[in-house]
Amino acid sequence: MFPIIPANSATGGNQGIFGFGSDGISGYIGYTNLVSNAGVVADDVAAVGTARGSPAACEIGTDIAIFAFGYIGAANYLSTSNLVSNAGVVAADQAATTGTARSELGGCSYGGDKGIVGFGRNPYIEDWTNLISSTGVVATDVRGVGQTRSATAACEFGGDQGIFCFGYEVTTVTVYLSMSNLVSNLGVLQADVTGTGTARHSPAACAYGTDTGIFAYGTTGSNIATSNLVSNLGVMASDTTGVGSARNNLAATQYDDDKGIFGFGNDASGRCSITNLVSNGGVVATDQATLTGTARNSLAACSFG
Repeated sequence: MFPIIPANSATGGNQGIFGFGSDGISGYIGYTNLVSNAGVVADDVAAVGTARGSPAACEIGTDIAIFAFGYIGAANYLSTSNLVSNAGVVAADQAATTGTARSELGGCSYGGDKGIVGFGRNPYIEDWTNLISSTGVVATDVRGVGQTRSATAACEFGGDQGIFCFGYEVTTVTVYLSMSNLVSNLGVLQADVTGTGTARHSPAACAYGTDTGIFAYGTTGSNIATSNLVSNLGVMASDTTGVGSARNNLAATQYDDDKGIFGFGNDASGRCSITNLVSNGGVVATDQATLTGTARNSLAACSFG
């Protein structure tokens, strides 16, 4: 008799997890949704940890992950973090938190087993970054590298490096950005690189293939579905015509070691649970017909396992 393999088994590749966000009904939530190694999004898992919006997430160690920071309303910013086991189980809030509480930041892996989160707001828009160890320890703020911005996204590339891109800054008006900053395999944030691709904020990003990345969706004042590939040298490609429902404030994660998935966010009708798979060649698929999970925005996602 053959063994029964759970739907979210890591056999054949890593998995992903979407977590937290705002559903517009009960407010900020702590639900999570696992993504199988076949790109199937599971039903909601009951909240563990403080419900919040706009955290960051990244994979750390060899097979675990972390959600960190966020917002619970009324100018109440958090530095709370929650580890994710190699089975996709979210742990309770970590008692010891480090780094300035904030929201609307990005996060990605670097160095093969560590993470970095960066930028955001509290309530002013910032340029802070925080390194995260392979065991999930968040380091103190590093300040003053890169254009201050919020609602950015980040992903890994090249196997051990990262990139932040897009977002917005507020001077006398809101300025949409397309500039990027590379992250070395030692976690050092590099200087601004002149933007490629449509300036926007609130996109999502994830790795795909063996060493490349992709940014997609966001808003320029109007939602877009545009995507931009990132080479294994961290070079951002020009716009690729959008596929799938245009939306913003969504999340993305790698799964099955070489594929990706974008999910949730705000589309033309409001909060949604739409997902789009990304092939190992960086091709974004049309909207998946079957939607699973509470429609929401202001969430984060990462891989594990």
